[in-house]
Amino acid sequence: MSTMHFGTCSWKYESWEGLVYEPGSTKRYLAQYADTYDSVEVDRWFWSLGKRSYGLPFPHDVREYDQDTPDSFRFTIKCPNTLTLPFRYQSKREPNPWFLDAEVFYRFIETLEPLIPKIGLLMFQFGYLNRSMFKDRDEFLESLDRFFSLLPDSLPYAVEIRNPAWMEASYFSFLEERQIGPVLLSGYWMDDLATQLQRAGSHLHSPFCVRLHGEDRKEIEKESEGKWNRILESHDQEMIAIAPRLVKLAQEGKVIYINVNNHYEGSAPLTIRKLMDYCQEA
Repeated sequence: MSTMHFGTCSWKYESWEGLVYEPGSTKRYLAQYADTYDSVEVDRWFWSLGKRSYGLPFPHDVREYDQDTPDSFRFTIKCPNTLTLPFRYQSKREPNPWFLDAEVFYRFIETLEPLIPKIGLLMFQFGYLNRSMFKDRDEFLESLDRFFSLLPDSLPYAVEIRNPAWMEASYFSFLEERQIGPVLLSGYWMDDLATQLQRAGSHLHSPFCVRLHGEDRKEIEKESEGKWNRILESHDQEMIAIAPRLVKLAQEGKVIYINVNNHYEGSAPLTIRKLMDYCQEA
């Protein structure tokens, strides 16, 4: 399972003390995190689109992330929503002028220069795409094709869409032909992960990502009261179903990033422990 990378979605949670972090430690959270996990999902740069312009990472943060992690560590980074929102900030009609803009991407990558050797995936997260944005899936894929044709071939890319009706075999073939990994999402009314893996079949370009995200954020946030150190909603059956499939893909040499959110079950570190056990048993 050396090609399976288990990590969490973000890492700055005080309630992980005793699970990931040593109480009273003076080390920064990410440096402690890297003692346990070899990858993490970064979403702080995703929320970049503003009313008049867009934001980019601060150089200090990028340098700090590099300093806090070993050379073998990998970041799966959600690219700015400046690139993936079809409409302007808080608009449902006015086009976003930076949507799938290669120049914006290159500016983003320039700010990440110290981290580039540690990038496991650059993930482009799109929301629920429908006819208010594109007349059909083919129009969206044509836009995506033009965009990726302008990007450097040397970086690892992945795409997440949240319309399960668009994710049939030809979608995965499209990504595979362009050497783009899919992001398979559990949550947000998507099909279960076992179904998504089956639908992808042999067209899973590596590396790719499996995101155990969860659905009803407000409900689980209310139940957790801000403490993410216990299981609140079990998803064992889904994990039992996907574990042997993930192990088989890893044995075939596929590189898989498994990113777990607290909202999936209530505690990402505890979910990872369970999924790793299921994979060991598979």
